[in-house]
Amino acid sequence: MATVTRTLSPMPAPRSGHWLLATACVLACNWAAAQLAPDATTTQAGPSVRLPKVVTTGQALPTPNDVAGFGTDLSETPVSISVLDRATMERWNASRLADLVALDASITDAYNAPGYWDFVSVRGFTLDNRSNYRREGLPISAETTISLANKQRVEILKGTSGIQAGVSAPGGLVNYVVKRPTQTPLRDLQLGWSSGGTVRASVDLSDRLDSEARWAWRLNAQAARLRPQVRGIEGEQSLLAGALDWRLSRTSLIQVEWERGHHQQASQAAFSVLGHSLPAPPEPRLNLNNQPWSSPSRFDGSTGSIRLEQRWDSGWTSHVQWGRQRLMSDDRLAFPFGCSNEGVYDRYCSDGSFDLYDFRSERESRVTDAASLGLRGRVRTGAITHELSTGLMRSRGRQQFQDQAFNWVGYGHVSGTVLTAADPTLSFASTERDERYTEWHLNDLIRLGESAQLWIGLRHTALDRSSVGTDGSNPLRYRQSLTSPWAALSWRLPGGWLLYGSTGRGAESQAVPNMPTVFSNPGAVLPALASRQWELGVRSRPGSTRWQSTVFRIERPSTNVETCQRLGSTCVGSLDGSVVHQGIEAAWQRTQGAHRLELSGMWLDASRRGSAVDPQQNGRRPVNVPAQVLRAQWVWSPAALAGASLAARASHEGSRWVDLTGSLRLPGWTRVDLHWSQTVRWSGTQAVVSAGIDNLFDRRHWRESPYQFGHIYLYPGAERALRMGLQLSLP
Repeated sequence: MATVTRTLSPMPAPRSGHWLLATACVLACNWAAAQLAPDATTTQAGPSVRLPKVVTTGQALPTPNDVAGFGTDLSETPVSISVLDRATMERWNASRLADLVALDASITDAYNAPGYWDFVSVRGFTLDNRSNYRREGLPISAETTISLANKQRVEILKGTSGIQAGVSAPGGLVNYVVKRPTQTPLRDLQLGWSSGGTVRASVDLSDRLDSEARWAWRLNAQAARLRPQVRGIEGEQSLLAGALDWRLSRTSLIQVEWERGHHQQASQAAFSVLGHSLPAPPEPRLNLNNQPWSSPSRFDGSTGSIRLEQRWDSGWTSHVQWGRQRLMSDDRLAFPFGCSNEGVYDRYCSDGSFDLYDFRSERESRVTDAASLGLRGRVRTGAITHELSTGLMRSRGRQQFQDQAFNWVGYGHVSGTVLTAADPTLSFASTERDERYTEWHLNDLIRLGESAQLWIGLRHTALDRSSVGTDGSNPLRYRQSLTSPWAALSWRLPGGWLLYGSTGRGAESQAVPNMPTVFSNPGAVLPALASRQWELGVRSRPGSTRWQSTVFRIERPSTNVETCQRLGSTCVGSLDGSVVHQGIEAAWQRTQGAHRLELSGMWLDASRRGSAVDPQQNGRRPVNVPAQVLRAQWVWSPAALAGASLAARASHEGSRWVDLTGSLRLPGWTRVDLHWSQTVRWSGTQAVVSAGIDNLFDRRHWRESPYQFGHIYLYPGAERALRMGLQLSLP
């Protein structure tokens, strides 16, 4: 480890360094494909590459589903993946990732405040917003609001994500896939309204630029006036996004896409435990971020990518891709935190009061650049076929901040009636970060016959991280190399069932915080945190009835960093035991006539093990992790009522622990939502009128109990809400 005090230099401009890298990648792809291609004068072209059977609205050369890294049909890939498509997003009025949680039993909330960015948990592990998110297969930061208005689908890989991300937390990986140009002209207009007065208007347009269909474009635009039912979190949101396909030839395709988003809205401050008791859920519209000086947070972002895909006569396919994300944020909140009057700082006072802080972190800048080169094809060795994919990716993330305010301004109360004076003094230093990654991967699908396949994957990551305070304090820089292997064996059984077993590893990198008052080795680099997973699954073949079941076990190493900070004792920062999550996932779907029913469930056993610093935690379930989650969705489209559709959705989450001592438990809850739509057509125009009711029975409940920033938080479920929509598809 080396300590640095220099100012971090900016990334070279894309028009110089990145285009040079792209040119080199193209040349490398051409050379590699030429070496692998058979001699056209002595042999015929090799077999065509096996592409997945996916529905695509774009041009030729559909990009294989890449969230798992093998580019195969999801029905035969030996991993657990959820694909939430556009129709599902529109049916349930989903505008953000948190709105999709109720559709899959493996996914739950993890500090999802209205008006703020999303935090989700997969298999009980909270995903890292800096490393567990992808967009078009490239890494992005999810420390912002991400609109779904221009997203065609959201892919969620469950389990350790080392197969696809060199450095990431276990649990899963989220990949956003944008809308591409359609085969036929598209002219969609959409209006939406929901209780409280939120209004959304959007357009979705697509067409060809020439008669030969070499050029095609798509444009999405949305504007929203945000008036949620929670008081005091009014705001506005807008998005402008475009995509362009340029078919150079039958075998070459360039895809360009970009989006510009704006979101300005105050967020809802969380509630907490009162002393040693769990309060009843409050009136759902109450917001503790209601001081006269409370200001909305602002999240602006620009993201785009360009991809060149080439299919060769040899059957191999290569691609070059580059993307950039630039985020600017103002993070503001009247922040309730702790109870100094009773000497506790992880909850509110027993009388309902709390310490209130004026938090402001403005002009936050986050820039992520990524470039990737990939090659995919097939090689036959005797009776065995290898479907290979390999690639190289370089990415860099820079986070630049200003000094921030976190100033005590007095006492608040859970009734929301106490007012205080603001103190926006910028008195605390933030930490700026610069992270660079170079990742190389090789995947090999070995077809051993008609029924058996061996899957092998390897990803190697070299990282270079540095950080420094905005006041120049606590400089740190370190380098580390991590390797994540993965392997699986699958069998296609009689009747079309797929049985598979897999084992894999994910890796995280962490350094001891520069806090000499807490740690005797501040800044020390810890050994790589290698999470291990095994998974055994079985799924049916695609058809009118589909089902799958998965048994998994994930072991994640733990450190004593958070424990030492919470206990306030001086200790040596080190690894300290592990967390083990093991459970069963099951899903069943049946379509019969006008009915479609989908069921999913997860039963999870999670526990802390082997802690020497805080042995009382051993054997306990982590907070905010329910033992069981059940989801159900039913859609009815009767033939007698042409164009009509009725859908119902039910979500149940079991009880969970609220505090680290295991003395307070959040009760389980169940919520039911309804949706109705009617499609009518006249003179070539199609109209879809829809209405929905969320939380049909208006059940009051605590939705989640995240433990964040060393504090217990509680978020209530939203009250019953009505929504209505109109979509016009013009000829």
